[in-house]
Amino acid sequence: MLEGLNRALDHVERHLADREVDVAEAARIAATSEYHFRRLFSALAGMPLSVYVRRRRMTLAGAEVLSGERTLLDVAVSYGYGSGEAFARAFRSVHGIGPGEARRDGAALVSQPRMSFRVVIEGSSSMRYRIVEQDAFRLVGRKARIPLVHEGVNPAGAAFVESLGVETIVRMKALSDREPAGVLSAVEHLSESREEGAEVDYWIGVATGPEAELSEDSDALDVLDVPAGTWAVFDDHGPYPSALQELWRDVFTQWFPSNPYTSRPGPELLRTQPVEIGTNTDSQLWIPVERITRSEA
Repeated sequence: MLEGLNRALDHVERHLADREVDVAEAARIAATSEYHFRRLFSALAGMPLSVYVRRRRMTLAGAEVLSGERTLLDVAVSYGYGSGEAFARAFRSVHGIGPGEARRDGAALVSQPRMSFRVVIEGSSSMRYRIVEQDAFRLVGRKARIPLVHEGVNPAGAAFVESLGVETIVRMKALSDREPAGVLSAVEHLSESREEGAEVDYWIGVATGPEAELSEDSDALDVLDVPAGTWAVFDDHGPYPSALQELWRDVFTQWFPSNPYTSRPGPELLRTQPVEIGTNTDSQLWIPVERITRSEA
């Protein structure tokens, strides 16, 4: 799979000067659907494909702007922009200044290196997982919109958990009646982006039946209906939160490329006991997946 992804990135690189990169063709080269190609790229790269394409395009354009060999309009047209204004907006979004300023002042610009994907295998570690077919259920609890943090404690997430109070947690626990059991945290991605700072819906809640009727005491709780589907469940043990963040990374950079599954829309669930910074915890990470057919693999 990684070989196909790298061939697809070669295709993207060859067509950076086009007005629109043909993502459908890149997905075909990677032997997957466009939807899965975009999601897999975001998971592995930490940014949406559209952001990567814009950054690469503006990296190459920036070098031409600084060289001064062609007019700014010629550079804009050569990278698929129909006007100098559109080119200037894209240039500023990446470099923080306009192309005219960059050429005039000889400014330092941002460089996006060309990407390639590879699997790093560490023989001293292994991943324990199982595949679970789960009926439809409800995630019931409280949610907040917070920025994604890849390393260390997420201050916004910690503040949200602190704000819930013991009474709310007790009400949630009483509703838990299926796997994954107990109080969970969950992340629902609002876009393809998994880059640092991307906004996500962060839940603290429990899994309960889709037919469950909430009491008046539970009216203030948020509800997310989760359809039936396949889940990859990973067991982990290690210091909180670094071990979990490493597990999340390894699932997308090592497990997915080596197994006939791809991620699908849905909340990513986490059960952790105990939740104390620096303490070794036992955790279960539930990732919604679907099997790749032989023709897609």
